[in-house]
Amino acid sequence: MSTVIVPAGLSMGPRYRYVRPPDPTPECYEVHLGDDLVELTETEAAVWAAAFLYPDRHAKLSVNRESLVRMLETAPKPEPQAARYVDDLIARGLLVEFDPAGDLRPVFSRHKLLPLAQGLGSTPDAPHQHRIGIGDQPLVAVSNDVYAQWSFSFLHPDLWTACAFYADDSEHVAAGGEPLNLSAESLAREVAEVLPMMISAGCAALDPIVPS
Repeated sequence: MSTVIVPAGLSMGPRYRYVRPPDPTPECYEVHLGDDLVELTETEAAVWAAAFLYPDRHAKLSVNRESLVRMLETAPKPEPQAARYVDDLIARGLLVEFDPAGDLRPVFSRHKLLPLAQGLGSTPDAPHQHRIGIGDQPLVAVSNDVYAQWSFSFLHPDLWTACAFYADDSEHVAAGGEPLNLSAESLAREVAEVLPMMISAGCAALDPIVPS
């Protein structure tokens, strides 16, 4: 498995100037990132937004830096400086790279997972799959372990701490339950394998932690 790339933060849309007559060109595009409201140019915003495209490819973990740059360079409106823009957005924390099969602690300990959309629960035919979507329209289906992280991990200081907390079954076993056979590493990997799909589908967001 290779490194993937996903956007971080939440789009806050374009910001227009307080002028008359109205100026149809946005002053900037804003992204909520941690405790900051980052201002992007139109081109920067388009490059950032492109990382959300193609949920089916994100589901296959096939969107990486190289494929994102190639897609931008060959788009109907090509961006010849795509590589430079992608590098800059990575450096600013607006794009995040990680290997779903590698050491996830560094990236997970720097981010929270924010739940977007709605939890739609499971179905009689697939009780082990929990759906996330909008209204009555499911967009993704994930395991119970991932569903719990999607739902509650934002309550913890960071995503890695949330995985470690959920994997700790000591109280569960002490109360007579069966071991969960989880570790922070295995649970983080389970989350990482579906994280690009959840973000691309608009069901979750990665947000950098805010130092206290």
